[in-house]
Amino acid sequence: MSTKHTIIPLGDRVLVKPATPEKIKTQSGIIIPDTVDKEKPEQGKVIAVGAGKRNDNGDLVPLQVKKGDMVVFSKYGPDEVTIDGEEYYIIREESLLAVIK
Repeated sequence: MSTKHTIIPLGDRVLVKPATPEKIKTQSGIIIPDTVDKEKPEQGKVIAVGAGKRNDNGDLVPLQVKKGDMVVFSKYGPDEVTIDGEEYYIIREESLLAVIK
């Protein structure tokens, strides 16, 4: 019997499912195929977020991103993890560059 694991990021970390090459499109709507660029994707969907980070006063500051957001992140920011055969990135919020609307 196989059970699906739940990943809960700690602190100011975010769990991101990297966008597959088929889902990465240019602004004009052209899909960039996997064969064009073998580098890691720098976009993904937020799957879960941590509680936030403590400031100097000890107050909890919640993260600006939320579950379901599409984000752009720094190429060298993520830690790669594989859970239940799926690839995810765990990224500190400070390594996120933008939310895609």
